Amino acid sequence: MNALYELIRACRAGEASYQALVERVPYARFLGIEVANRGQEISFVLPRNADNIGNPTLPALHGGAVAGFMEQSAVIFLLLSMGEPRVPKTIDFTIDYLRAGHFRDTYAECQVTRLGRRVANVQISAWQQRRDEPIALARAHFLLSDENEAP
Repeated sequence: MNALYELIRACRAGEASYQALVERVPYARFLGIEVANRGQEISFVLPRNADNIGNPTLPALHGGAVAGFMEQSAVIFLLLSMGEPRVPKTIDFTIDYLRAGHFRDTYAECQVTRLGRRVANVQISAWQQRRDEPIALARAHFLLSDENEAP
């Protein structure tokens, strides 16, 4: 776990790429999530990938791929946002699908609405062509635990 914390510190200091952190999260790596940062702003990209299609007729992204992308984005965002990194464990995740996610790149941004000692709340917005036309909105609650804490 110390290697992960050192990587997070290096990312914050600009000594390592945020993408290196994504590569350490197996499901994020499987989905192909990419991190785009402009100064202090971080956004996430789910590149167009035929493996993520749920409805080949449209074609449209599978809802599970969209939800997984949004949840993993929130986890990575939390890891980068916390003063002292702690492992976020999902308490609950609620998603509202607003429109079909077409077969194209999908983007997400996260906002921490509460960062407490033990619990964090995050809002996630995913869109494709226009930020003001999200394909899904989600809310996630995470339990924050130290590496030495018992489960």
